[in-house]
Amino acid sequence: MDIPPLAGKIAALSLSALPVSYALNHVSALSHPLWVALMSALILGLLFVAVYSLSHGEISYDPLYAVFAVFAFTSVVDLIIALQEDGYVVGFMDFYTKEGEPYLRTAHGVFICYWDGTVHYLLYLAMAGAICRRKRYRNFGLYWLGSFAMSILVFLTGNILGKYSSEIRPAFFLTIPYLLVPCWAGTRVFSQPRAPTCCTANTVQEEQRKGLLQRPVDLALVIYLILAGFFTLFRGLVVLDCPTDSCFVYIYQYEPYLRDPVAYPKVQMLMYMFYVLPFCGLAAYALTFPGCSWLPDWALVFAGAIGQAQFSHMGASMHLRTPFTYRVPEDTWGCFFVCNLLYALGPHLLAYRCLQWPAFFHQPPPSGPIALHKKQH
Repeated sequence: MDIPPLAGKIAALSLSALPVSYALNHVSALSHPLWVALMSALILGLLFVAVYSLSHGEISYDPLYAVFAVFAFTSVVDLIIALQEDGYVVGFMDFYTKEGEPYLRTAHGVFICYWDGTVHYLLYLAMAGAICRRKRYRNFGLYWLGSFAMSILVFLTGNILGKYSSEIRPAFFLTIPYLLVPCWAGTRVFSQPRAPTCCTANTVQEEQRKGLLQRPVDLALVIYLILAGFFTLFRGLVVLDCPTDSCFVYIYQYEPYLRDPVAYPKVQMLMYMFYVLPFCGLAAYALTFPGCSWLPDWALVFAGAIGQAQFSHMGASMHLRTPFTYRVPEDTWGCFFVCNLLYALGPHLLAYRCLQWPAFFHQPPPSGPIALHKKQH
């Protein structure tokens, strides 16, 4: 696999998080929350200056290069935090998790750090490498956009509403740019041209003439989306304290983590109900009726969002940082794992289908006199 040369430079720069975090951990002044916030802001500012001076050409070509470089550094920091909280490393980020963002020590916080330190980190290197080579990275960017937005929305909302709301420190306000960056980055990613496809007009017409029963893969995906929609609605009702017996049994015997006072699982289920549930209905429609050209892009966005969310939710449901009474019972672990794994895999299969065989989603070619006139000229 071809590795972009400047992606390696970003990787090297991001690994400087190791000595920096270790050194800062031994500075006694960082035992105060305000100093932690100020020092964090200073480091990010210096990092941006370093990236700008080293890669001015790439930033001029695409400003998101600087964003990916800085976020790659923070991804390494997040991976260090996760490894430290699980006891694999010591002496690196104690000052930050104690005085900066103590909610990162929760099970949910640990797993979003793992995701950011691995999946997001690789995406940053890949997208930065694509910018260096002046290549498209639209698909990577859409997946990252969904994953990043879901992660930050659930985490920030849970911090405000959960039991850690009284422990918000000045460093919390450093996350405000994390709310603004996805909006700006999303507009830039969506504005990039799509990769060209080899679908001819005849291929598009032939594919769009097929009914749903003649497309077994699409039929299976539609059935999956319907079932996923019901599962999404059911879990949303569960966290809204629906009094039915089925909801009571589910929250106590299958997913007691939904009762955890940290609020992250409740916020996650509500995000699913208000955003993923409508998407399931719209995606089922787009798989049934041809010409919905928006589906391939949004399938990637929701695949990233649900992949990140399910990784964090499943991991936190069984992590030792979650109190025993809120962990998944051993006798229902298999059912919990299968249902949640399928919930995470389905959107990825949908995105794969849209990218590999996009003819059904193309706008139908013009027909009749207009098409004949264009052909003659």
